[in-house]
Amino acid sequence: MSKLSKETLDAFLPEKEIISISELVSGHINDTYLVQPREGRQCIIQRINNTVFKDIPGLVRNKTLVSKHLHSKMPGINKELIERSVLTFIPSSSGSYFLRDKNGNFWNGMIYIDNSQTFEIVTDAGIAYEGGKLFGDFLNLTEDFDASKLIEVIPQFHDMSFRFSQFEASLKEASEQRLILSASLIEKVKGLKNEMHILQDLKEKGKIRLRVTHNDTKISNALFDMEGKGLCVIDTDTIMPGIIHYDFGDAIRTICNSAAEDEKDLDKVNFNVAFYEDYKKGFLEKMSTSITELERQYLPLGAKTMIFIMGLRFLTDYLNGDQYYKINYPEHNLVRAKNQFKLIESFEQEMGKVS
Repeated sequence: MSKLSKETLDAFLPEKEIISISELVSGHINDTYLVQPREGRQCIIQRINNTVFKDIPGLVRNKTLVSKHLHSKMPGINKELIERSVLTFIPSSSGSYFLRDKNGNFWNGMIYIDNSQTFEIVTDAGIAYEGGKLFGDFLNLTEDFDASKLIEVIPQFHDMSFRFSQFEASLKEASEQRLILSASLIEKVKGLKNEMHILQDLKEKGKIRLRVTHNDTKISNALFDMEGKGLCVIDTDTIMPGIIHYDFGDAIRTICNSAAEDEKDLDKVNFNVAFYEDYKKGFLEKMSTSITELERQYLPLGAKTMIFIMGLRFLTDYLNGDQYYKINYPEHNLVRAKNQFKLIESFEQEMGKVS
């Protein structure tokens, strides 16, 4: 973890006496600190990982532009209430919303939202419903923001053709043993190829339009008050142009899996269709005026597609010899891939009962 220096503190909190600094370790990418000044609000000072993200000035511009847009949608509302509903970024002493220190590290600051909580997993319908409202409201309020103003923070992140090209390249390089152990999954990937390109084809033909999308809508990126009501969408580093099915699908993938994504016992991996309906209800309540009928029609495919793309990425990394995802044992990525493809099977079965 990169340490928070006095120079960095002074850049975001000039002339403030700091009484405590604590590391927040819930995230996996950035280094995050909670800073308590003697006077004024607590703040988050965060180092943005410049190994994962290549254009940090562009990334910061994305999230601050969208944050300011969200602030503008709340005229007449108490400032403190707005700052509990939308991330509020702090400019550095130079006027920029990021600082590059003498070691080449990039930092940004934001106001801390206190009396709040996050959830790593969903255990009741209320949290699924409130999560759906939060992410649906984020998409609804940014519906009129010109997504072409945003950079692609991670190019081709959800591009299915790109992910298939990576997969097909991995087949040529994989060891015979890994090909044998992956044989059943490889056949499943090939069998789903056409269906998994439908959303991308609709996007490329302009039938589903590009919007502002969050692109990391796991439930832990939704902030709740202490009564379990939704407060704020957080961790906006991956904001970029996309289609709503990316955000809807990724949330469903993480909320509706009854097991951890590396659970070895596939009998424990089931799709929770009740949580799906709860999340969708909240999502559509907020999206009702800005979602098209075609977008609504393809929401279930969005869920299936996002489960698939993660399974494909895990499988590709396994075939490549585990170069991207950290593993704890030799077949960890294969287990993750099997888990996601079992979730697809359960999704198909459960959705078939309600459709």
